[in-house]
Amino acid sequence: MEQLTARQLFDDVEERMALRWVAGLRGESRAIDVSRSQSRRPSLVGYLNIIYPNKVQIIGTEELRYLDGLDSRQRWETIQKIIANAPIALIISKEQSVPSDLREAAEESDTPLWLSSKRGHELLTWLQYYLARSLARSMTLHGVFMEVYSIGVLITGEPGSGKSELALELVTRGHRLVADDATEFTLIAPDVIDGTCPSLIRDLLEVRGLGVLNVREMFGHTAVKMSKYLRLIIHLKPLREGEEADAMTRITGDVSHQDVMDVKVPKLTIPVAPGRNLSVLVEAAVRSHMLKSQGIDPAQTFIDRQAHQLRHMPPW
Repeated sequence: MEQLTARQLFDDVEERMALRWVAGLRGESRAIDVSRSQSRRPSLVGYLNIIYPNKVQIIGTEELRYLDGLDSRQRWETIQKIIANAPIALIISKEQSVPSDLREAAEESDTPLWLSSKRGHELLTWLQYYLARSLARSMTLHGVFMEVYSIGVLITGEPGSGKSELALELVTRGHRLVADDATEFTLIAPDVIDGTCPSLIRDLLEVRGLGVLNVREMFGHTAVKMSKYLRLIIHLKPLREGEEADAMTRITGDVSHQDVMDVKVPKLTIPVAPGRNLSVLVEAAVRSHMLKSQGIDPAQTFIDRQAHQLRHMPPW
């Protein structure tokens, strides 16, 4: 998401944060710009800060007490500074009485002013989480995103390579579909990529010859999953006539990495040919990946055994 407006933020968290819009309704188009917000010194949301103002300012008991302790001129100047910093919204916590001068300033400047029954730290914790998710880097990748043995696996390949048919067979074998064709990935931590399905195609799988299938209705609620972390990419590559893998690839497999938002995701290429059971191969690939994550590498074990054997061979 490139921008997040005050109206979008309010609508998304209104129920969870028990919010009421008390002033500045005309400022609903105020927005947080991702490119600008990433260079800001403070966080996007925080308690009232006049020196380094946050885009969402939370006004709790202590903040209201601070304002009440100022003389009339200092109070007026402070409120003007708050408004001049153009926050996307001001939130007063714990259903406290809204100061009339703050309400008037918000109304005159079209600054959204919200009231919540939640405590300040609840507002801060939830809004930090929400904004971090909403404004995080994201991208869409073509392929079928599955949960296989609890691992998030993106299956990619050329059109007609059998991705959807493979996904359907994996679902029948007890694995779960996250998204077909276009998966939305979000960088929620420096090395964690979360994949979700666009609402338009949620629960749906398009299979050539069968059309669009509703996986949830056909196989039950446990056959689909809302989101999953991306841990492995499996690329389906048609096996060309006369094409042979080199000796090392036959031992280690065609393993590489793919950069997804600057995160190196393990990638395994599986040749597709008539008679190959791709669902079994994918399951085996995931199990092998899980073993490697635990430090168990069968290919390296074989190489070490062979080297040991060569070292102990008698000289000719």
